[in-house]
This record gives sequence, structure tokens and C-alpha cells, in this order.
Amino acid sequence: MLGNRDAVANIAVKNLKAARKFYEDTLGLKQAGAEGEELIVFKSGKTTINVYRSEFAGTNKATAVTWAVGDEVEDIVRALKAKGVEFEHYDMPDMKLEGDVHVFGDMKVAWFKDPDGNILNLVSR
Repeated sequence: MLGNRDAVANIAVKNLKAARKFYEDTLGLKQAGAEGEELIVFKSGKTTINVYRSEFAGTNKATAVTWAVGDEVEDIVRALKAKGVEFEHYDMPDMKLEGDVHVFGDMKVAWFKDPDGNILNLVSR
């Protein structure tokens, strides 16, 4: 039923203007639509990400969006750091930290946050 349908990520933010700047200028996403001052739809690959205004923004303590970027994790980390993004470092069993990239076997992962504290990541899959 849903296995062949694209899924859409939903990210709650308090300040839609600051979120637009981060998702457009920092991450390079392009706006695909909007609903007044409440929601911005961004295009990301073949799917979209809904960024919407909510009083509960930043309360999620788990990863909200993952970008599968293949072997470009380190390059994207460098590019985002150059734009001021700070990366999260987590102590996870069987993962070693190489700079800002967590390595588990041949998988690489880097976590960072948006201005509202939503956790985002890059993964080498």
C-alpha cells in the first residue's frame, strides 16, 4: 500500500524566518511551496520536507531527518562547517569518532542541529 510511495519529513520550528534561512542558505534546499506563514515545503531529492511553525519545536530528542549522501559525508561536513554548522558528538557503542564523523564499520554518520534544536544527520548509505 505505502511501500512504493515517497515519505515526507515534518520538522517543527518556532521561527519560520530563521528556519527558511537555515534550510535554504545553509543546507541548499529549494522552496517547493508554502502555506502562508505556517508552513514551508522544501524539495530534497525526490521527496519534500515540511517545515512548520509549532510551539513544540525543538522538543524531539531523536533524529528528525536523515540524508543518504553516499561517500560525500566528509565533504558535506566540511562545507556545512564552513557555513557555521556545528556537529554533534555522541558516545555510541562500537562507533568511533573521526573529527565530526562517527564511523561504524564502513558506515559514516554526522549529526547536526537546526536553529530550533531539531537533530538532522548525514549517512553514507
